[in-house]
Amino acid sequence: MWAGEVKKDVVALVVHTYPLCKHSDMPEEMKQEVIETCVTAVEKYPENYEHAARMIKDNLDKKFGPPFQVIVGEAYACAITYQEKSLLYMFIGGNTAVLVWRTVAGF
Repeated sequence: MWAGEVKKDVVALVVHTYPLCKHSDMPEEMKQEVIETCVTAVEKYPENYEHAARMIKDNLDKKFGPPFQVIVGEAYACAITYQEKSLLYMFIGGNTAVLVWRTVAGF
């Protein structure tokens, strides 16, 4: 290394092999069931996020009542309005993000 050279730090990428919940305000029992449903759907449809999102939405609507909204994908941003105690944001398999929330049925 010469005097004018700048040493660059190499940042190691961290890939999680387990479901990583980044944020949730759901009750604990509901949260665990939603995480299991999300993991199952993403593992069943690893290349088709639309089918995974549909499977998650249908299961949650049956189990907890509608209207749930689901986004499954990589590298997206969003701003939402949601019903309290119904938001979950998680990562599965490293870079697949799942956002689940319940919208308010009526205003």
